[in-house]
Amino acid sequence: MAEQNQEQASGGGTIRIQYYRSFIAFPKTQKEIVRSIGLTKINQIVERPDNASMRGVVAKVPHLLRIIE
Repeated sequence: MAEQNQEQASGGGTIRIQYYRSFIAFPKTQKEIVRSIGLTKINQIVERPDNASMRGVVAKVPHLLRIIE
């Protein structure tokens, strides 16, 4: 457990990203963001590295994706 907390504090580890809302009525760029993460179905959850770039991608479409803590 201590190792996991240490990884999160140093910016390492993974985050779980959930695709919870359809992108049908949204711009093409936002659809590409969701697909680039590897999400294809509603309520699908993927694990990705916890770094600033991945959190920035999720921040671009907060109305479509959420981070599961």
